Amino acid sequence: MMNCELLATCSALGYLEGDTYHKEPDCLESVKDLIRYLRHEDETRDVRQQLGATQILQSDLLPILTQHSQDKPLFDAVIRLMVNLTQPALLCFGSVPTEPSFRHHFLQVLAYLQAYKEAFASEKAFGVLSETLYKLLQLGWEERQEEDNLLIERILLLVRNILHVPANLHQEKRIDDDASVHDQLLWAIHLSGLDDLLLFLASSPSEQQWSLHVLEIISLMFRDQNPEQLAGIGQGRVAQERSTDVAELEALRQREMAEKKTRALQRGNRHSRFGGSYIVQGLKSIGERDLIFHKGLHNLRNYSSDLGKQPRRVPKRRQAAQELSIQRRSALNVRLFLRDFCSEFLENCYNRLMGSVKDNLLREKAQQHDETYYMWALAFFMAFNRAASFRPGLVSETLSVRTFHFIEQNLTNYYEMMLTDRKEAASWARRMHLALMAYQELLATVNEMDMSSDEAVRESSRIIKNNIFYVMEYRELFLALFRKFDERCQPPSFLRDLVETTHLFLKMLERFCRSRGNLVVQNKRKKRKKKKKAPGQPTASGNAPCSPAELEAVWPSLAEQLQCCVQDPQLSLDSMVPFDAASEVPVEEQRAEAMVRIQDCLLAGHAPQALTLLRSAREIWPEGDVFGSQDISPEEEMQLLKQILCVLLPRQQGTEEQGAEEEEEEEEEEEELQVIQVSEKEFNFLDYLKRFASSTVVRAYVLLLRSYQQNSAHTNHCIVKMLHRLAHDLKMEALLFQLSLFCLFNRLLSDPAAGAYKELVTFAKYILGKFFALAVVNQKAFVELLFWKNTAVVREMTEGYGSNDGSHKPTMWSPEEEAHLQELYLAHKDVQGQDVVDTILAHLNSAPRTRKQVIHHLVRLGLADSVKDFQRKGTHIVLWTEDQELELQRLYEEFQGSDDVLGHIMKNITAKRSRARIVDKLLALGLVSERRELYKKRRKKLAPSSLPYGEESLKDFCQENLQEEENLSEEESEDEEKEEGSEAEQALPGGSFLLTENLGQSLHQEEVFLLLGFSAPLLWLQNCLLRVADDREEDGCSQAVPLVPLTEENEDAMESKQFQQLLHKLGVQPPALGQETFWRIPAKLSPAQLRRLAASLSQLEEEELQPGLDPNVPVEQVPKEEHQKEHQAEALRAFSLAQKEKAALLSPGEEGTAGGKEQLKVAPKKRRLVDSDEEQEEDEGRSKAPELGTPGIQKKKRFQIEDEDEND
Repeated sequence: MMNCELLATCSALGYLEGDTYHKEPDCLESVKDLIRYLRHEDETRDVRQQLGATQILQSDLLPILTQHSQDKPLFDAVIRLMVNLTQPALLCFGSVPTEPSFRHHFLQVLAYLQAYKEAFASEKAFGVLSETLYKLLQLGWEERQEEDNLLIERILLLVRNILHVPANLHQEKRIDDDASVHDQLLWAIHLSGLDDLLLFLASSPSEQQWSLHVLEIISLMFRDQNPEQLAGIGQGRVAQERSTDVAELEALRQREMAEKKTRALQRGNRHSRFGGSYIVQGLKSIGERDLIFHKGLHNLRNYSSDLGKQPRRVPKRRQAAQELSIQRRSALNVRLFLRDFCSEFLENCYNRLMGSVKDNLLREKAQQHDETYYMWALAFFMAFNRAASFRPGLVSETLSVRTFHFIEQNLTNYYEMMLTDRKEAASWARRMHLALMAYQELLATVNEMDMSSDEAVRESSRIIKNNIFYVMEYRELFLALFRKFDERCQPPSFLRDLVETTHLFLKMLERFCRSRGNLVVQNKRKKRKKKKKAPGQPTASGNAPCSPAELEAVWPSLAEQLQCCVQDPQLSLDSMVPFDAASEVPVEEQRAEAMVRIQDCLLAGHAPQALTLLRSAREIWPEGDVFGSQDISPEEEMQLLKQILCVLLPRQQGTEEQGAEEEEEEEEEEEELQVIQVSEKEFNFLDYLKRFASSTVVRAYVLLLRSYQQNSAHTNHCIVKMLHRLAHDLKMEALLFQLSLFCLFNRLLSDPAAGAYKELVTFAKYILGKFFALAVVNQKAFVELLFWKNTAVVREMTEGYGSNDGSHKPTMWSPEEEAHLQELYLAHKDVQGQDVVDTILAHLNSAPRTRKQVIHHLVRLGLADSVKDFQRKGTHIVLWTEDQELELQRLYEEFQGSDDVLGHIMKNITAKRSRARIVDKLLALGLVSERRELYKKRRKKLAPSSLPYGEESLKDFCQENLQEEENLSEEESEDEEKEEGSEAEQALPGGSFLLTENLGQSLHQEEVFLLLGFSAPLLWLQNCLLRVADDREEDGCSQAVPLVPLTEENEDAMESKQFQQLLHKLGVQPPALGQETFWRIPAKLSPAQLRRLAASLSQLEEEELQPGLDPNVPVEQVPKEEHQKEHQAEALRAFSLAQKEKAALLSPGEEGTAGGKEQLKVAPKKRRLVDSDEEQEEDEGRSKAPELGTPGIQKKKRFQIEDEDEND
């Protein structure tokens, strides 16, 4: 039912009386209302369907267009409305809908468009359009207004939309040489003179802005035409066409005569109802009895067990692609007009228009996929030029190596997109077909130039061929297309064009090689490199200056910039984002990275960006006033930025802190991993032809050969020629020994019209003769018919099975040699420290054998289970005996407390093995839970006390810890480089607990915890660790202890992701899924380890608060009770120091006094330096008290953690 407002608007347009249309006074406003209604239609296109049902275009808009064209505002509005109404259905719905209801709406809109196309097939409508367009084109560029350009574009779009409407073949039911609706439309365009205007737009240099519109209209005009047929119109039937028609008629006559003869033989002497019943001996029915046949004997040959069965339904996703483009012969007068149009277009417009379109494509001025019109025009008009009167100068714009490269690049792109974008694979396949047709026509034109009588043309052809055959991508293109051919996406016409293009390319290449004698071509080879990180490569960012003096020199220039920007409270916060939304790290945990980015901006001299980042970070992370309070003053903001500039921030190369830089480094590594080496080599045509000796290529050719009756004679010749090259030239007849191909040969030989396919019949007999000759020698050839074969199987079929192990060496083993081989294997298989195959090869007295031959024969004799049992590894010992396992366990227990457990084991173990094998065995025996426990424990001496805070020593210490993990991983990966390439990645599990050796790498996160208010949960966690350590020392046994939070603050901390990450690094086990509720301290942690973990959580300020502690007294002399009390007091001091730090922000005078008292003490033996969470000023002398309310961003201090001697 039509909408009332829409119906009233249509009625207000006017009415038709006879042939005269009377418009209403408010006709213009009604047209504008209809445009407005179309702009607000729903997804079902209801307004468009209602207007189509009322036939508004046929009854109102076309009469207004033809009779009231002098009313310019109304004419412009009608053109706008027509362009909207006639836009393609695919553009309205986006794609062909799959849902039934939306598909119904799509088909309804398509039916209305086809009715519009039929209504436009009149000379009057196109006469008005061409007259208006002619007047507009007469205006010069200085006289032409913007409205005139819009009207020109809308007229071209209207013509494009009308021509784009597909034909309704079921409704028209037109045959060849009959005028279809599309032909009537083309004839109306010709009578109106619009074709001349299109030629003018294509040839005029001042109208290049319409080049893509003109090319699209021309491509739609010639959509169903064949260029070779158009070129032959009016010149009489050529001899080739006459011979083709005679061959087709002869094939039809032979089939008809064979059918008549068969029907005559089927007539019996008696009545058909007395045909009788027969028992077919040897052919079983459903049961065990012989089959009973109830028809005449003449029908027995056609009997099949599949008669009467329902064919298996093929799923929609596996159905073969259907042909979408259909070529037909238009009416003769239309074809003559199109032929003349093509001739004029080639002579006057082709080179200029194609150059303009190519320029728009390269400069990305065109819309998406507009290059398909360029490739269609290239293929169509170059084919027309080649078939009519070949003149290379008419197509010189597209006859170059650059055009070959452009087509090959797009063809490769479509090929890759078809493999990746599976939902739109059919669309990408159609675009790839257009590119292939353009490539085929380029090759055909070059081949035609090679036969020209003009020496200059032949020389140009030779130059182009030399460039094309030299580059490897052009030679590898066809192999890639054959290997990835998919009949579900690509129609048979694509395979036909691919086979014909390959045939042409091989013919040209073979002829070129024969004429040159030797041909040098380009060869590209990918060489993989392993990029190893230099041992001394710095881990800090390159933007950080080396000395504080440089920072002081940088600040005055930054302060001047900040003075101009800090007073602006409306500074845009949207331009700079202080976090990485694509990172795997949560936004809440990227606060430290934001601080580093602010410092980088300051170091780079970008003060406004740093200020913007600071304000954005303050909006995102307001808690704790880390980036300043919300009511911070401009002076405090500048002071805060100065502190950020001077503070030493952690800059480790990790995924959390070096995201953007790491991505750039990874891209550089990927570029270096695959280095393409370009070299030159002498080309051998047979070696290149061997690349086509593949089952995938042969399968594609056989698939096209199945439709030999529908194929043209040229297509069948291309198929047979390629198969003959493989079978005869390469001596690989066995490659075609396949049952499906033999069934096709059987159908071909029994075809009554086989005389019309003499080439196919001759080739089929040749292949069958080769097969039966081979079957006499190799009885397994009948079984091989069931499988597609590669070159290795072909060689084994013809030369004997096992010949691939060494074709130039004897393949047979005598009984004496087998006995000697078995004796040697049994004698040396259990000898450790040597390779059994190498030993056998050294003692064999018979003909020389290869290692591969010996291994394969041992497997055939049943002495070994698989070839993998003899793979060479880092060491020759494969299995671990029970005594070796006990020895390994004893050595691990002996050296468990040493600094280098793995090194001592490798030195003292009897049976020498690789480092990776020993690590794997220790993990398998359960002696260690992860590889990190086997890392070498290196200790670094303290830096001299004269250095401020021991910065250099701390840097070396952190680098050394990072290198320890890398060294072990690199050593393991080198040992098993040939065995397990991914083991180095497995050597660093994500859930490894934090031992003392790795504390220095992770304690920088404590600063984040303190800022988030986790001081009390950290104190509670310390007490738990110390309490569990005391209990395990008293009881002498250990078991997993749950961490039960009793306060709301501790519960919130246990639910925080940041606190859980700290628990992971400390080795605390998360609750088992569905079985446990609380985190647990694992039983494997010793009391000493628990105390070290608890000490790592403290603020490590006990050196300041212990004036009576003599640094020269070793830690081991402190009594055990006092040692425990010290650790219990550490937690309390950590909490008190955190409170003092907050108070220091309000009393700046106290901070300077406290900072002046802090000194670094030299630790006794086995003390380590780590970064603490406490913050202080970078230099005591330069320590300035921050102003009131300004958060202090200060440098980390370095403290010592006492480490017990594990050897004691």
